[in-house]
Amino acid sequence: MHTGAQYHQFFLTSRRDLEVRDRFQRTAMAMLPHGADVLDFGAGTGIDAKAYAAHGHRTYVYEPSPAMREHLLAYCSEELDRRTVVSIDSASECKVSAVTANFAVLNHFADHAQLFEQLSTIVRKGGFVLASMLNPYYLGDARYGWWLANAFHLLRRGHYAIASESRIHRFAPRVVARSAAPHFHLERIEPGGLRMATQLYMFLLFRRR
Repeated sequence: MHTGAQYHQFFLTSRRDLEVRDRFQRTAMAMLPHGADVLDFGAGTGIDAKAYAAHGHRTYVYEPSPAMREHLLAYCSEELDRRTVVSIDSASECKVSAVTANFAVLNHFADHAQLFEQLSTIVRKGGFVLASMLNPYYLGDARYGWWLANAFHLLRRGHYAIASESRIHRFAPRVVARSAAPHFHLERIEPGGLRMATQLYMFLLFRRR
């Protein structure tokens, strides 16, 4: 079991993850209206939240893991004191222009329909949900037995779960889009086309109807 501090250090030193985080933050902040509030859903140790707050976005943070939340409260202590970062116990405690969920937070859900229904009461109309999810088509995973064993399930059902303690799920974008409707529509998938096979993470942008 990793501590919040261990996760935090890993994400600040992994070149690949730093690049993914930078792209994710730039994508989110390019779409956020000036001074708009955002919910960092599954905020981890607060790395994204601190960045959003530094760019003038009051950021609500929801993190259910006690270890992650403990480190977040220390890492973002100044922002929490200034209320530019606000810790909440339930996502329903805020009303925002956008929700971000970075580094496979949504892969921990077996079904997203109830989640998107809840988020529809939080995100203002015209706002968005931006999620970074594990890419089920990433060919770098083809070397693992579990990838090959689940290829049929992916093609037939559009999703599968890996038998492990964390029970991480992989989803084709169309499956998540179906769960998001009728409250959100899938507006963008990055990367697109053949580049999908080269990236571990895919960014899905959902727009509130």
